[in-house]
Amino acid sequence: MIPRILLGLVLSTVLACPLAAQVQAVLVPTESFAGQTVVVIPITLVAADPQLQADTVYAPYRQRRPTLLWADSLIGEALTNRAPEVTWVLPPKLRKMARRSPGLVSDPDQMGQAVMRAPKLRIVPDPLRSSLRSLVALTNGRIVMIPAALGFSRDTVGAVRADLSLVAADARSGKVLWRSLAVGSGATPAAALETALVAILPLDTSP
Repeated sequence: MIPRILLGLVLSTVLACPLAAQVQAVLVPTESFAGQTVVVIPITLVAADPQLQADTVYAPYRQRRPTLLWADSLIGEALTNRAPEVTWVLPPKLRKMARRSPGLVSDPDQMGQAVMRAPKLRIVPDPLRSSLRSLVALTNGRIVMIPAALGFSRDTVGAVRADLSLVAADARSGKVLWRSLAVGSGATPAAALETALVAILPLDTSP
């Protein structure tokens, strides 16, 4: 899916303990987003540890495009089902908007959004910032949710571990509003990702 040299660099950012130390699993701020339109950008980076990638449990996820669409679907389903107080504009709708406005907005799958996985970024860099601003303008919204990277590995007990880097930003100012690393484990990549999403989107958000 990704050349081995690049895969090592990606996993060092997505899966390594130093990142987990810098980016805690913080709940999605649904109360702050309530009543607002939040645009969910497609994910463009899914990586797996080489050992897991060779495992039969990961076989259904070796094709890049189907895996990205699958991850988009699970993330979108979790957001809409577990935070219905927010109006989420999901990737399929964004793609339709982009096709209807050729030359005015960038392809949502080709904007370079994976750069936001860097934990120290506080401002969305250009040209991503400009692309997001143009795209979000079509939705009458302002906030973007960026699934920046998704990594899979084996945890210490042998289960599949999912690390999902998520960022929310103001598309106009480019300011990062929220960042979290959602971590989950399960028997399969799908189960691990679902567990990670539940961790940052609990139904009970009381202290």
